[in-house]
Amino acid sequence: MRKIKILVGEIQREAELNDSPMAHSFWEALPIKGKANRWGDEVYFRIPVKPSTGKKVSVVEEGDIAFWPPGNAFCLFFGPTPVSTENEIRPASEVIILGKVKGDLEPFRKVGDGEEVVIEKVEKEENHAKKYSSN
Repeated sequence: MRKIKILVGEIQREAELNDSPMAHSFWEALPIKGKANRWGDEVYFRIPVKPSTGKKVSVVEEGDIAFWPPGNAFCLFFGPTPVSTENEIRPASEVIILGKVKGDLEPFRKVGDGEEVVIEKVEKEENHAKKYSSN
């Protein structure tokens, strides 16, 4: 499973990507930096990734990360958006799920518009260990 790190100010969380073609395109474009936009309990920003195939959904779960084709944007959902219903988290329009954030999502509520977001690959620990054990 491919892992990424999401950094916003003091916030640092890992996420696991799924095996979709869109998640693969996203992975290949990393690292990515952008300026956060808030829309309810969603942080999103434009990314330099071309849309790829993938199942589009109109309802997401807390912690989902997704690609929003109309805005060519990365989205992180940590609660309701302005169009959510009582029991569902709804994006502005359909998104392609990329994966899921691990850990506490509460700190993302403090992210403001314009804050820098960095997304990078997490090096696998076994690769890291091999580098240093071969010396």
